[in-house]
Amino acid sequence: MTSLWMEETEIQSFPELTQDITADVAVVGGGMAGILTAHFLTEQGMQVVILEADKVGNGQTGKTTAKITSQHGVIYQKLLQKHGEEAAAKYSRENQKAIDRYEEIIHDRKIECGFVRCPAYLYTLESPDLLKEEAKSAAGLGIDAGFTGDTELPFQVSGAVRFEDQARFHPLQFLQSMVCGLTVYEHTRVLQAEGNRLVTDKGSVSAKKIIFACHYPFLNVPGYYFMRMHQERSYVLGLGQAPTLEGMYLGIDRENAWSFRSAGDHLLFGGGGHRTGENRAGGKYELLKRKAQEFYPESKVQYQWSAQDCMPMDQIPYIGRFSAETPDWYTATGFGKWGMSSSMAAAGMITESILGKGDDTEVFGIFSPQRFTPSASAGNFCKDSIHAVKDLGRRIFTQGRSDLEELPRGHGGIVDYDGEKVGVYRDEEGEIHLVSAKCPHLGCQLEWNPDEKCFECPCHGSRFDYMGHCVDGPAQTGIEEDRTHKSDGHSV
Repeated sequence: MTSLWMEETEIQSFPELTQDITADVAVVGGGMAGILTAHFLTEQGMQVVILEADKVGNGQTGKTTAKITSQHGVIYQKLLQKHGEEAAAKYSRENQKAIDRYEEIIHDRKIECGFVRCPAYLYTLESPDLLKEEAKSAAGLGIDAGFTGDTELPFQVSGAVRFEDQARFHPLQFLQSMVCGLTVYEHTRVLQAEGNRLVTDKGSVSAKKIIFACHYPFLNVPGYYFMRMHQERSYVLGLGQAPTLEGMYLGIDRENAWSFRSAGDHLLFGGGGHRTGENRAGGKYELLKRKAQEFYPESKVQYQWSAQDCMPMDQIPYIGRFSAETPDWYTATGFGKWGMSSSMAAAGMITESILGKGDDTEVFGIFSPQRFTPSASAGNFCKDSIHAVKDLGRRIFTQGRSDLEELPRGHGGIVDYDGEKVGVYRDEEGEIHLVSAKCPHLGCQLEWNPDEKCFECPCHGSRFDYMGHCVDGPAQTGIEEDRTHKSDGHSV
């Protein structure tokens, strides 16, 4: 199924790039971060071009739960401990400002997008001590936050942090308005970046400044972002005949980390998250459906979808100069699961930098991709490195996970076939589809996700449909079709 947002909204189409062009600024990516940055720069009289590999809003922006909040999990006590009060205040200030800026734009442009101010909660069913400390840390930074035991949830909590005056909205209805008047080229995938020139599959763009707002930077060098974050998936149900909640909720416990928010006549209920490439058993949607029936017996599942998020090592997005070697390149990535507020914050900061309204330390601060915080990220760096080594080794040393002849219809997996490891999917008609099991990004072995019927890379999160087409980067190409078995009567 598609998301509620994508079902209800059809954003206008834009042409493909057909020739070499020039611009003041080139933005890679037509999601929320790219469109907002282009909007702000265009308002300042700059000539901006947006290059989108698919369609505007069809990436993670169309799959978000669309909470606009500065409440990003249990983060403020960690920021204070590891980075200090000034850095923590910068983080809270930029995200609080993002909420206000959305409201201001929506009011000025009279955008009908269901924008509602509402409280945001973190809750626990276990010890409340961590959330008591989080409420104290957030309040100390000027956020209107407090600890409470009262919620609208269908179960008793031991405690919750309540942030006042946060917001929710319909992201694609908002984007539909924001894209008007911008220069966008859709179905134009950027393949290379060479100095101030972007090379696409349709032509090239030369620009004084280049902004990579494409969810995950596809360039390995410079920047080395593939070493600094991993990707995770999460799942959402759109429930009809469910209660309307005033607040937005997120659990912090391992076993009860459910997400709740109302969206018009629907209740969005999410959870079941996992590192991309680690869902071989599947069953995430079924888990959500069982819990939805437990919490709201009268509810009906009307939508289901999943999203993918880039998870930085220290929980802080990378917003700023792409690398020290490329002063005219910028990036906005690593938003965790908070892409709406982070997109607005990134757009504002990158615009300020390009307009020369302060040096990098002043403008980006704690968000700068040039930061080096070993104490804050060493554990996750080691964990991600172990994952990458393990998954590279898996392709060489381990056997396939499924038997080709035993795969039922509608299922896929990684199999050993004629002495080779391949990805296989048996469609509903019984026809077999074979693809390479090797990710084209850095060569890791792919894994099958039965909930999405996709092959996924556990190393860096690239995803491919069962025909081998690239669904999510950092890979920029599809996986190779396995054409060596056509004589056996198998379809590729």
